[in-house]
Amino acid sequence: MAKFLERATLLFPLWVILGVSLSWIRPTWFAWFTGPWITYSLGLTMLGMGITLVPEDFKRVFETPKPVILGVVGQYTIMPVSGWAIANLLDLPSSLATGLIVVSCCPGGVASNVISFLAKGDVALSVSMTALSTLLSVIFTPTLTLLLAGNRIEANSLGLFLNTFEVVILPVALGILLNRFTPRFAAKIKVVSPLLAVLLITLIVASILGTGRDAVVKSGFTLLSAVFLLHASGYFFGYWLAKWGTGSEIVSRTVSIEVGMQNSGLGVVLAKNNFSDPMVAIPAALSSFIHSVIGSVLAAIWRKIPRVRESEISELPSDLP
Repeated sequence: MAKFLERATLLFPLWVILGVSLSWIRPTWFAWFTGPWITYSLGLTMLGMGITLVPEDFKRVFETPKPVILGVVGQYTIMPVSGWAIANLLDLPSSLATGLIVVSCCPGGVASNVISFLAKGDVALSVSMTALSTLLSVIFTPTLTLLLAGNRIEANSLGLFLNTFEVVILPVALGILLNRFTPRFAAKIKVVSPLLAVLLITLIVASILGTGRDAVVKSGFTLLSAVFLLHASGYFFGYWLAKWGTGSEIVSRTVSIEVGMQNSGLGVVLAKNNFSDPMVAIPAALSSFIHSVIGSVLAAIWRKIPRVRESEISELPSDLP
C-alpha cells in the first residue's frame, strides 16, 4: 500500500492536469470546493509537510548552508522581482498583476520535492529549502506582496500576515511536534499525507480555474504568458544562481526546481481572503498548473541527461514529502 501511495503521489503533475481539464469542461463539479474548504485544505497540506520534517532538515542550514541559502535567497528575490517586472511589462490589469505578485512572493511548495525526486535531484536539499522558505514566509510573503503590489487593489494588510501564520506556520509547527513526540502516529500519517496534499492542491487549483474560466479566457494569451514567464525565470535564474554559487550540477537542478515552483495554494488563500477582487486568485491557481508542467518537462529531460558523480547527491529520505 505504501508503495502504491508513493507512486500515486509522484504522478502529481498528471493529477493537476486532469483536475484542471475536468474543471474546464465541467466547472460545476468543483464549484462546491470554495471558501473555508480551500483554507482548511491548505492547512492540512502544510500539516502533512510539517509531519515529514525532522531536525536534520534544519541542521543542513548550519552544516552546509550555502546551497540552502542560495535557494531561499533566490526564492525571495528572483521570483518577486520577476513577478513585478512581468506584470508591468505586459501591462496586466490591476487584479491579475496583483495576483501574479502575490504568488511570486510565496515560498516553495511541497510539489518541488516531488519534482526534484523525479528529476533525480537532491531531495534532502529540496526539503531543507522548502522548510526554511516556508518558515520565513510569515515575514517575507506579506511584506514583499505589499511592497511590490502597492495600491493596485484594496488589500487587508494585517490579514496577509495573520493568514500566512495561520495556514502555514501553525500547521507546520504542529506537524513537527507530532513527528517529534508521537512518532508512531506520525509514521502512519506520513504514509497518506503526501498523496492527500497532492489531491487537495489539485482540488484548489481545479476549483479556482473552473469558476474563473471566463476570466482566464478573456485574459487569454497575456495571462498565460505572464505566469509562464514567471516560472520560467525562476527555473532559469535559479539554476544559474546555484551554478555560479556552487558549481554543482545536482545542486543547480534542485535549486532551479525549488525557485521555479511556488506554494500556489498559499497564493490562492491569501488572494481570496485578503483582496477585494476575486480575480486576484486566478494567477495563483494557474501558477500551480504551469509550474507543474514546466517542472515535469525538466524532470523528464534531466533524468536522461548524464549526471555528475553520485557522491554529490544527499541520501534520499525514507519518506518523500
